[in-house]
Amino acid sequence: MAQAARTTADRTEDRAAGRPDDGVLASFEAAKGFMPVDEGLALYAAAAEAARTGLPLLEVGTYCGRSTILLAAAAREAGTVAVTVDHHRGSEEQQPGWEYHDAGLVDPEVGLMDTLPAFRRTLHAAGLEDHVVALVGRSPQAAALWNRPVGLVFIDGGHTDEHATADYEGWAPHVAEGGLLVVHDVFPDPADGGQAPYRIYRRALESGAFTEVSATRSLRVLRRTGAGI
Repeated sequence: MAQAARTTADRTEDRAAGRPDDGVLASFEAAKGFMPVDEGLALYAAAAEAARTGLPLLEVGTYCGRSTILLAAAAREAGTVAVTVDHHRGSEEQQPGWEYHDAGLVDPEVGLMDTLPAFRRTLHAAGLEDHVVALVGRSPQAAALWNRPVGLVFIDGGHTDEHATADYEGWAPHVAEGGLLVVHDVFPDPADGGQAPYRIYRRALESGAFTEVSATRSLRVLRRTGAGI
């Protein structure tokens, strides 16, 4: 009983501090993906704050569900839901011949990337399936159908200007007043990585609609403080 009481207290303390509990963090670290732990902790803290609005948390770019675990755990604690959008055919840099290609994720039947099965296994292993709605399709098409505010939009999809801009223009308008816009892979120095996420991050700041809250390595958290994008 004493051990159970301590564990419950520790989990409550973690939530109050904006940290995932040990089980969620272990699931995150075990999942296939690229986000390092420090960025993951920053994402979870943002998601936990945004989830307290009761509004959905929305992710663009599911891949195999590593970051989805964090959004889903925050949503579970607040009684809301995480929504994740991906066509599951892999972004540009995940195609054959590119740096982040994983041959184990190719569907042998059709010869194309298919991260959906891995994503479903990730959620099942983490015990979070009931707290996620997965939209399988192209981000602009999904955004065109969406018609309600969200507490958080996390943009981590394609890294070309075409795709990053479409993700920003499609989903940033749905961030509620006081809600959060989170952009991953923001590299001010071109030597460190592609510039498309950095450009939408700068666009958000220069619009006057968003104010920066925090920066953790390549993860930027911005709050909606005005209208527009």
